[in-house]
Amino acid sequence: MFLQKLINGFLFIYFLLLAIQTPSLNAQIILPIEFFPKFLIDLVSKYIQENNDYLISEKPHFRVGLAWVELILYWPLAIANVYGLLNKRSWVKKTCLIYGVSASTNLVAILSELIGSGKGSPKLVSNFYGPFMIATVICILNGLTTTTSSSSTRTPMPRKKRV
Repeated sequence: MFLQKLINGFLFIYFLLLAIQTPSLNAQIILPIEFFPKFLIDLVSKYIQENNDYLISEKPHFRVGLAWVELILYWPLAIANVYGLLNKRSWVKKTCLIYGVSASTNLVAILSELIGSGKGSPKLVSNFYGPFMIATVICILNGLTTTTSSSSTRTPMPRKKRV
């Protein structure tokens, strides 16, 4: 029970940050730069310079496609998961599983490109994309676990005797 609350707390923070990050930072890959305030543009530029993330600066076609998936699928799921975790909804495990499986597939494509091309720095892989992969695995495992409810442990009602 304590472990599940700890995981839910971690996932709440993760999805809250994701709900903020996706439209403000990841959307800069696909939407015109004029849509964003200067401080967000500067933040992404600084990130690109510090981490040498060529997938954001060069915008290869597959990364643009993955950014659309992030904006259309992951962002609404992040908002739904924040709501569901906050209000203890029963469907949260399912939406965590959906997010985790899809996002880990997305990250495998990104990590394969970074590692396979030799352009991605070890710092970028381990400090930025690695933690996201760990979070998606936690989402998958959380979605696969079963919940125990008090209704399943109730004793059955006694049968009425027929006369």
